[in-house]
Amino acid sequence: MAKIKIMKRTVDATQPAPLKIRTSPSQGRLMIDDLERTNFLLEKLKTAVPIEARLSQSLIRLLAEKSPEMPIPERCNVIDVFYTGDEGGIICCLDIGGPQTQNANLVSITHLGFHRNTPLSREIDLYQRHRIKKLKQQKARGY
Repeated sequence: MAKIKIMKRTVDATQPAPLKIRTSPSQGRLMIDDLERTNFLLEKLKTAVPIEARLSQSLIRLLAEKSPEMPIPERCNVIDVFYTGDEGGIICCLDIGGPQTQNANLVSITHLGFHRNTPLSREIDLYQRHRIKKLKQQKARGY
């Protein structure tokens, strides 16, 4: 029987590792975000704004359809962030249109790209990849 030592614990490699599945206490369904890590990232982001972000091409097209009179740049600044819970994740308020804009441009952080020299880029990338992975898993399960 093969044994592998991992962080001072001996694990039987022939047995599947137990899954750590977190569920929402109120709804009993799988959670997407790790609340502790998400809150920690959110607090860091709030202190770091404004942060330059790159908009995806699909997001540029969508914003252009919704506001045809306003030019949509490829880059803009995230000027505020907030958490909408497990359903929406971290939402970013963008400075598109300047202070005279009538409508706030709010998008999920997963639709934005950040330069690797941006403060918190590694943490943002980890959050984005984790969230997208969990959303794909939920979609595959039929949630």
